[in-house]
Amino acid sequence: MIHKMKIKDTEIKIIQGDITELKVDAIVNAANNKLVMGGGVAGAIKKKGGLAIEKEAVKLGPIKIGSAVATSAGSLPAKHVIHAAVMGLDFHTDETKIRDSCRSALEIADKLKLRSLAFPALGCGTGGFALLASAKIMAQEVLKYLRQEKKSLQEIIFCLYDLKAYAAFEQGVLGYLNYVSAKLSGGPYITVDAIIELDEGIVLIQRSNPPFGWALPGGFVDYGESLEDAVEREMREETGLELINPKQFHTYSEPNRDPRFHTICTVFIAQGIGLPKPGDDAAGLRVVPLSEIKNLELAFDHQKILSDYLLYKQGKGPF
Repeated sequence: MIHKMKIKDTEIKIIQGDITELKVDAIVNAANNKLVMGGGVAGAIKKKGGLAIEKEAVKLGPIKIGSAVATSAGSLPAKHVIHAAVMGLDFHTDETKIRDSCRSALEIADKLKLRSLAFPALGCGTGGFALLASAKIMAQEVLKYLRQEKKSLQEIIFCLYDLKAYAAFEQGVLGYLNYVSAKLSGGPYITVDAIIELDEGIVLIQRSNPPFGWALPGGFVDYGESLEDAVEREMREETGLELINPKQFHTYSEPNRDPRFHTICTVFIAQGIGLPKPGDDAAGLRVVPLSEIKNLELAFDHQKILSDYLLYKQGKGPF
């Protein structure tokens, strides 16, 4: 049985079968950190591929739990075996060890510029970890890997020996990845804006992209970026200013606040240093005295945000 999906240019497959029979660039061994190949997946790999795999692996050990190393694959159809240390010789594993060892295996595959990689259910044999939990952990690590700009793997296979494991991984991997890619990719999107205080007033930019008009400077939070890092980056790009001690003011999440799509925006208050000037994404920039804020017509819900800000400045914080 095979179920599959594609994310970007990488195919994800769930198959029921024997991982030692797969003709792929590498298979993953759910190893202990001493790299001694006893029972479970490791024993099957040694039996089919030969003792040379274990001898080569042991010379590279011991390794840190959660890390991985690659060896040749002996007489297996695969080209390499990646030994991911999911436990020590106490045979105990947990979420962190499974997550780290899965990520390490993917990193090794990329380092070797492999195009296909097959995983067993990490931690679920000798380690006794729950199948569905392992599937979701591994799916999350694969998703993080697939977000990379440059990656070598074109095919990632989860090979499960029996029907119970296959069903758990079909639900935990494909179910999870389908949910994230189909449901969450449509938003809501995370954004940041800033009320930058200067001696003369606050900074507004004239948007060069639709929706047009004057607005608080801001933008989207990049993947892997904190709100604080995002607002400092956006302010440098749009206003040329550095922020002093930015503080979160409030988060605005009304679904219709942005005419393009649903955005959730955290607004910061900060003082700015430097010479304000419009960046590439801004058609213009102005510093507006607080006394003129009520007379402005702004894009998005920025009129409401600044009304809330004025109440805050008067000691009548609305939140």
